[in-house]
Amino acid sequence: MGDDPVELPIDGVLDLHAFSPKEVKSLVPEYIGECLRRGITEVRIVHGKGTGTLRAIVRSLLEKDPRVAGFKDAGDAAGGWGATLVRLTGRTGTRP
Repeated sequence: MGDDPVELPIDGVLDLHAFSPKEVKSLVPEYIGECLRRGITEVRIVHGKGTGTLRAIVRSLLEKDPRVAGFKDAGDAAGGWGATLVRLTGRTGTRP
């Protein structure tokens, strides 16, 4: 039961609190791809403030992903530095 896939709503908000850093490495790119397939080009990734480990992993993944046009800390009302706002290119492919 613990290995069953988790059904995530694809609504432009990805909350990583329930996931381990190992899972995040594949989850974030998959979520971005699904958002693009659905026409969502702005995503908020909630990684929490904690020690900053998840934030660093997320930002590293975003920096390497050609589908990401840019990203920044969310504003205070959207989680501050505990969340990252991502602007996507609108292209579904992994190559520019």
